[in-house]
Amino acid sequence: MGEFEIKQARILSLLKTHRLDALLLKQVSSFAWATCGVSSHVNIASSMGEASLLITDSDRFLLTNNIEATRLKEETRLKDQGWEFRVVHWYEQTNEIKKLITGLRVGSDFSSFQFADLRDEMAHLRADLTPDEGNRFRELGKLCAAAMEDTAHSIVPGQTEHEIAGVLASTAESRGVQAIVNLIAVDERVFTHRHPLPTAKKLKNYAMLVLCGRKFGLVCSITRFVHFGEIPAEVKEKAYAVARVDARLIRATRPGRRLDEIFNGAVNAYAEVGFPDEWRLHHQGGIAGYEPRERLATPDRKEVVLVGQAYAWNPSITGTKSEDTILVGTDSNEVITAIPEWPTYAVTVDNVEMARPTILEKL
Repeated sequence: MGEFEIKQARILSLLKTHRLDALLLKQVSSFAWATCGVSSHVNIASSMGEASLLITDSDRFLLTNNIEATRLKEETRLKDQGWEFRVVHWYEQTNEIKKLITGLRVGSDFSSFQFADLRDEMAHLRADLTPDEGNRFRELGKLCAAAMEDTAHSIVPGQTEHEIAGVLASTAESRGVQAIVNLIAVDERVFTHRHPLPTAKKLKNYAMLVLCGRKFGLVCSITRFVHFGEIPAEVKEKAYAVARVDARLIRATRPGRRLDEIFNGAVNAYAEVGFPDEWRLHHQGGIAGYEPRERLATPDRKEVVLVGQAYAWNPSITGTKSEDTILVGTDSNEVITAIPEWPTYAVTVDNVEMARPTILEKL
């Protein structure tokens, strides 16, 4: 059974479980998942696409407007997948959906008083990756890592955060990767903001670069730091400490482990490295997929790690952070955003040595 057939079977099973007749998918992430990577967005800032899917046990409808139909028909494999296009003028799309769902019990991937709310269930489905999705994730990880590496080596003191963000966006987009999260902080802003939207502040010594890159609908996350001049001892200490927490998280992310267990292990790791309260200042990451995080790890999350899933952990200690995207394998985990020539720490967890990135120092 191929990827598309696997997903259709999972949708029908979901409908049966919830005693529904149809599933309506509007989110960009769900559309990409159900179509094996096709993009439905126009506005990158919107979570809702310009095309919707309606699936029943006997039909697969694709609803879109006259603006998008030609591209979707000619430049994607949607017709080969068997979707029945229902194309209307851009001002009539809601009416067409109403016609198709009349008399049906419908679930959706968005909140609506009309439909059963299946947002959580869809997040679970999107996170349960097929082998084909794993291969696409690997390709995306390499592209994001290459974009980050090129950016890190090209920035220079005097550039503004806006300019650095522009470089990161360019190196990603030139590889066919959308920079859907592009955060840049320099110098003191690295220490004051976990989510630093770029500003006109100019780089002197220290820069944090954060990228969530999207391709095939999938999203990889990666963070790296660059320092011009000798790195202060306090920053080195924090960078090594957060690398140890990250290594603990990656090592713990194995099939059968629960998210709450992994999270609580990270809390203990923060204490062990001498920063017991830093975990409270930002989330630690979680399951990746067609959203930057399909599920965040929290003290009460009971989801179990599955082979083939992607995770992006991002522990942080004020002024430092460690973030890569991994795939969970049968025997070990694979860091798919690793940068081969990037400086790393050798961190040992459970007698296993792991390489975690440190700060790129430019003297």
